[in-house]
Amino acid sequence: MEIFAEAETWVAVAFVILMGLFAYLGVHRTVIKALDNRRDRIKAELDEARKLKDEAAKLLADYRARRAQAEREAEAIVASAKADAERIAAESKAKLEDFVARRTKTAEGKIALAEAQAVADVRAAAAEAAVSAAASILSQSVKGPVADDLLTKGIQDVRSKLN
Repeated sequence: MEIFAEAETWVAVAFVILMGLFAYLGVHRTVIKALDNRRDRIKAELDEARKLKDEAAKLLADYRARRAQAEREAEAIVASAKADAERIAAESKAKLEDFVARRTKTAEGKIALAEAQAVADVRAAAAEAAVSAAASILSQSVKGPVADDLLTKGIQDVRSKLN
């Protein structure tokens, strides 16, 4: 009976009694139920995580598609803006060239008019000078009513020829 003197024997007996008590009270069912509940909770969390992952993947694909669409729209807007800018620049250049041509034509017209006026003024001044000179020469060389007649006729001839 030395076996009862060993501490390990009493530990083994206490362990068997404890296991029997646990079996009688149904602790193993409670432990199994708790483990099953934990398993179900973990499975639900994994399913929820899988579902969230799938939703996130769908959202990511959707946002990538939207970004690609936005980039295409931005490129189209930039291309349109460049085309508009080139068109406006060409129109502005044409308008500027037209404006310069009109201003040049107007200036040339004014210059031609000024030249014509200057030529007319010079002719008028020359005619006046010629008439004055002719009047002075004729009045000194010819006297009397014949001189007056000749003077008037000569002045009219000079004026009509010079003008």
